[in-house]
Amino acid sequence: MREQVYKDPRPAEYFQRFHERTRARRPDWVYEIVRLILVPYVAIVYRGRCIDSHKVPSDGPVLIAPNHFSFMDHFFVAAYLRRKVHFMAKSQLFTRPMQWVFTHGGVFPVRRGARDDEAFKTAHAILEREDLVVMYLEGGRSRSGELGQAKPGVGRLALESGVPVVPTAIVGSAKVRNWTRLQFPKVTVHFGDPIRFEKVENPTREQSQEASEIVFAEVSKLYYGLQKEGRKGAVRAARAARRAAEAASAYGHPKVESTG
Repeated sequence: MREQVYKDPRPAEYFQRFHERTRARRPDWVYEIVRLILVPYVAIVYRGRCIDSHKVPSDGPVLIAPNHFSFMDHFFVAAYLRRKVHFMAKSQLFTRPMQWVFTHGGVFPVRRGARDDEAFKTAHAILEREDLVVMYLEGGRSRSGELGQAKPGVGRLALESGVPVVPTAIVGSAKVRNWTRLQFPKVTVHFGDPIRFEKVENPTREQSQEASEIVFAEVSKLYYGLQKEGRKGAVRAARAARRAAEAASAYGHPKVESTG
C-alpha cells in the first residue's frame, strides 16, 4: 500500500487562482460533461444506489459530510444529486492537466498538514451564495477498509456557517481499487437527516471536534446499518420511515427534524 503524502511542498500562492475562480463562479459545462460520463459509469459498473437523497435540501446552503475511502467518492455523492456540488479536495490532485478540469468542475484545494484558511474562505464563499459543499469527515481517505476518525474540519465549517450538515455514508467504495483484479463492488450512498448547529464565531478546536463527532456518529449509524441490514434492508427501512413520516404529517403531527 502506497504511503499517503500529507504535505504539499508547493507554496500557498500557487493555489490562490483556484480559490479565486471557485469563489467567483459556479461549476460550468465541464461539470456537466463529467457528470454525463460518470453517472452511467457509476450505475452500471458499480451498481450504484442511493438512499434518501430527498434529505439533501433542494435549495439554500448545505454542507454534505461523508466518510471517505476512494478518489471516486466525489462522484458517488454527486451522481445522485440534481444540484451541483463543490468538493474540498487535497491540493496534491491539482496538477496539469487535471487541475483545469477540477477548478471548472467545482473542486477546490485544501493543503493538508497546514492550517489552510484559504480553503475555509472558499467554502464559506460557496455557502454564502447558497450552494453545496462536500467535505470529508475523516479529512483524508481511510486506508484500513473501516471508518476512520472524525477530524475537526467539518465541525469548524458547520459552526462558523450555521448551515445544515447532511451526514452521508458511502459503503463499498473501499474496494473500488479492486478494478485492477476485475472486481467491481456495489456502492451505496445513504444520506441522513440534516443536523444544524448554533452558529459560533471563531469556534475552538475542541468545539469543532465535538461537532464533527456528532455528525460522524450519525454517519457511523448509517454505515454500519447498511453493513448489517444490507442494501435491500436499508432501502426497505428508509421507505417505511418515509411512509410513517408522511402519515404523521397527514394526521397533523409535527415532523421532528434532527438539530444536533
